[in-house]
Amino acid sequence: MNHRYGTASTEHASLYLKKLCRHFSHKVETEFDDHQGTIRFPFGTCELTADATIPQLHCQADTDQMAPLRDVIERHLVRFATRDTLTVNWR
Repeated sequence: MNHRYGTASTEHASLYLKKLCRHFSHKVETEFDDHQGTIRFPFGTCELTADATIPQLHCQADTDQMAPLRDVIERHLVRFATRDTLTVNWR
């Protein structure tokens, strides 16, 4: 299992975390509150936390599934960030 960590800078970290989790809750298993969430896809899991200004993403997937997992999380997060222009920095 591979792990990748991502962050972005925004004044609306909690709002975007909830939007992302709420969106995927119609399709896959999710758990979330104002400051943390988990999205379980068939191909990997993303755990999210949010403080005042930084959403943090922790993605876990097999090597061949990491790129698709990161892509789906990043694309949706950026799309839901209607108040900001987000850039996700992965490590």
